[in-house]
Amino acid sequence: MNLDDKKIYNQEPHWKCLESRVDSKRLYYGRFLISPLKKGEAQTIGFMMRRILLGELEGASITRAKFDKKLHEFSTIEGIQESVNEILMNLKEIVFKPHFHGTLDAYICVKGPGNVTAQHIISPTPLLEIVDNTQHIANLRKPIDLRIELQIEKNRGYCRKPTKNFQDGSFSIDAVCMPVRNMNFSIYSIGSQKDMLFLEIWTNGSLTPKEALHEACRTLINFFIPFLVDLEDKNLDLEDKNLDLEDKSNPNSLECIFIDQLNLNPRVYNCLKRYNINTVWDLLCTSDKELRKMEGFVIGDLAHITRILEDILKTLGIDID
Repeated sequence: MNLDDKKIYNQEPHWKCLESRVDSKRLYYGRFLISPLKKGEAQTIGFMMRRILLGELEGASITRAKFDKKLHEFSTIEGIQESVNEILMNLKEIVFKPHFHGTLDAYICVKGPGNVTAQHIISPTPLLEIVDNTQHIANLRKPIDLRIELQIEKNRGYCRKPTKNFQDGSFSIDAVCMPVRNMNFSIYSIGSQKDMLFLEIWTNGSLTPKEALHEACRTLINFFIPFLVDLEDKNLDLEDKNLDLEDKSNPNSLECIFIDQLNLNPRVYNCLKRYNINTVWDLLCTSDKELRKMEGFVIGDLAHITRILEDILKTLGIDID
């Protein structure tokens, strides 16, 4: 073992981004290193991260489309090069950034001739963001109108929809709500007791590989947080407790409630994390003026945070101005 190997061997576990590139608007690649790890830890983390990255991260996809005329799935429309089925397949491939919750309505209204692409999708809300506006939908050969109503859903994994058509003539579309297209990991030994874990992540552009890795870690943390709470204390009525806010030994104190447990939107959560605000107590100790000075923080976020804090303090029976 040379000097560099000994230096790595004695380090605490850390992660590093080894490579990051954009192959296209819908294909991002990232390669990461986590080391040093004890024997067996690398394989456990690798399998766990693969499962979360490929199945637990949320994405957005079109799940229903309705044409202005009642059509069969395999019928053709005069003046349009693609069949109805081909148009549905093209709609299925469109990638959105999941800045919303639940479902959103959108529509396409184009007059030919010309190519119809993802940029022609119109939504009444600014929350809808398309990753690749040049993505092809249909080719109008004649001066005809193409009108399609769309339903866009935020979900996780592969969401299979009913194959039959709805009574109103709309078509269901199987949704691929998986921002991570592929993930590989490999393990290399450092001596006899340590391992290095390499992660390779490919995403569809709605998230960068680094963001996907962050969301996977956050998902894993949120899963285990409930187990950190004393089971006996969970059965007590929180409203009858007299909590000492400065008592760090109390498992239900505000210093033991992490912002990961709050229903913060991802942008606000990431902003607070960058400034080392990790718990509800940290957040309460941060003034409005300090919050406004944070990079990426907008005035509307203050009302969002205040509303969430009021709800959790009310649940705990704490009356704080």
